[in-house]
Amino acid sequence: MQGTGRRRGCAPKIAHRYPCSDATMEAMTEEGRTPRALSDAAAMAAGVVVLASRRLTRALGGAERTRVIVVLACVLGLSGADAATVGASATELRSGLHITNTDIGLLVTVTSLVAAVATLPFGVLADRVRRTTTLGTVILLWGGAMLWSASVSDFQHLLLARLFLGAVTAAAGPLVASLVGDWFGGNERGRVWGYILTGELLGAGFGFAVTGDIAALSWRAAFVILALPAFVLAWLVFGLREPERGGRGVLAHASQPLPEPEEETHETDAQRLARERGLRSDPELVPGDLRRLNIVEAARYVLRVRTNILLIASSALGYYFLAGIQTFGSEFAKEQFGIDQALANLLLLMIGVGAVGGTLAGGWSGDALLRRGYLNGRVMVAAVTATATTILFVPALTTRGAVTAVPYLLAAVLMLSAQNPPLDAARLDIMPPLLWGRAEAVRTLVRSLAQALAPLLFGAVSDHVFGGGRSGLEWTFILMLLPLAASAVLLIKALGTYPSDVASAAAASEPPTPRYARTG
Repeated sequence: MQGTGRRRGCAPKIAHRYPCSDATMEAMTEEGRTPRALSDAAAMAAGVVVLASRRLTRALGGAERTRVIVVLACVLGLSGADAATVGASATELRSGLHITNTDIGLLVTVTSLVAAVATLPFGVLADRVRRTTTLGTVILLWGGAMLWSASVSDFQHLLLARLFLGAVTAAAGPLVASLVGDWFGGNERGRVWGYILTGELLGAGFGFAVTGDIAALSWRAAFVILALPAFVLAWLVFGLREPERGGRGVLAHASQPLPEPEEETHETDAQRLARERGLRSDPELVPGDLRRLNIVEAARYVLRVRTNILLIASSALGYYFLAGIQTFGSEFAKEQFGIDQALANLLLLMIGVGAVGGTLAGGWSGDALLRRGYLNGRVMVAAVTATATTILFVPALTTRGAVTAVPYLLAAVLMLSAQNPPLDAARLDIMPPLLWGRAEAVRTLVRSLAQALAPLLFGAVSDHVFGGGRSGLEWTFILMLLPLAASAVLLIKALGTYPSDVASAAAASEPPTPRYARTG
């Protein structure tokens, strides 16, 4: 029986008609192993995803909090990916539409300028309308603008599509800032901002690496790849509940439930510390009903807050330097260290990892100091890291060996990125909740102008002041450390104004007393 087809592994019903040889048995065994191995690998991958999802949910404090943080991070990530894709697709755009480098620069600069101006009306909307609905609608328009960009036949239509895209993406800054303020308590906003800004960094990396490679095959496909997630993201944003304004709709951490309703307060930890220490508010920063302020009056109020001016200027200078690195960093690395494009991209990838680490660490450090009673904790973290950034970039830019320079570069970028989360959280502490959207719009306007001008000024100084080439870029980066140092000085100065402005924001956040209220 065994010799005529009853061998182990052969189907009994056909064994008497087609005897199995040893080779046939091995083939059938291998055919059975392949799908089993694939199914085992798929099951293992699914298990890893589920485990990672559970750990992420536990770390972020619950399912709803995780959904909100991930969605907001994806919003900024989508914006960052789109901005990086244009630069990564420059070669293909030039050949496909028969345009020049000047046209590419015009695309980036004009889009940034339109986005900067458009933040102001979106700041008003962020303070007055349902934010989740507005943000979801805007993201739908993002997707449409990206598809429009993919379908154009000439530069003029591409410029129009990018102008429209710049106008609608301007909504992200004010709306996200306002939502973060109302969804998360003041004691953890720095850490939450760290998670959300990590999404922006990852999105920029995706745009540079992934869609840039796709653009090598088709720049139209690169824009389509970005458009499709926009529609899914819009659906997710529509599904988020609108938080109550004034910091009263905070999502409780699973391990730290909110207090009872009668004990609930909209004060941030910084404002509570200012009140307990008896810090006086500035009477000029405690107006009447903030809801009645128009955009001009709101902008004047925002720019009367001394700490806010210092933080805006410091942030703009930091982003200015960062924009220069993003534009000329790869070229500088190739010429300074004598490496090829692949190694330059790898170096930028490593720097990106350092930026992510700094973003997460900066937000956590500022919150930790605040919880321990250091009112200036967030601004202190930003001031220290800004100073360290300036110092670390000196050897990073002057060293000629890649191996020697990498540790300095990683540390410098880590410190540079660590400033943003605590500063974003600090701005919410010094501004009344009803002005969060408009305050962020003013800040985004100044920051966007700095980012738009950086590539032009870096390139012009390198070519016309220092003669171009490797030496020109090296001396340009060294010269541009002066604005970075000025950023640190401004933050050190903000340490003296921040406590008083926190107290003023707390006083301005109190609802106006009705005229008919009893006084005795």
